[in-house]
Amino acid sequence: MERRLTAILAADVVGYSRLMGADEVGTLAHLKRLRAEVIEPKITESHGRIVGSAGDSLLVEFASAVHAVQCAVEAQEGLAAHNASLAEDKRMTFRMGVNLGDVIAQDDTIYGDGVNIAARLEKLAEPGGVCIASNVHEQVKGKL
Repeated sequence: MERRLTAILAADVVGYSRLMGADEVGTLAHLKRLRAEVIEPKITESHGRIVGSAGDSLLVEFASAVHAVQCAVEAQEGLAAHNASLAEDKRMTFRMGVNLGDVIAQDDTIYGDGVNIAARLEKLAEPGGVCIASNVHEQVKGKL
C-alpha cells in the first residue's frame, strides 16, 4: 500500500438530480462541455490529476495545496462566467471542497480520511464556492 500526503479537491453539481429530471440529454451534454472547456483545462494548468468521477462528481489530486485552491477558484470563476449568459434554471453550479491529508493510493485513485474530509467540505461550500480545510488555509495564506 502506498501512502502519501496530498491536496484533494472534491466537487459536484448543485441540483444535479433536478437538472437531470428536467433534461437528461441536455444536462449530460452541458456537464461534459463544462468539464472539457472549463474544469479539466484548469486541472491540467494546476498540475492536478482526476482520480475519481461518478455522475456529476469529481475527485482531483494535487501535489500542492496552493495549486488545488488556485484550480478551484479559477474553475469557479470560469463556471460563473459561463453561467452568466444562461437562464437561472439552466445554470450548472458546483460546490468544491479542498483538504490536505494522508491518503492511500491504489489502482489509480485515492482513499482514506483525507478524501472523506474533502467530500464533507464540499458539502459545506456555498453553491459556486470553495470550502477549504484549516490545514489548507495555513498552506495558502499569503500565496494566493
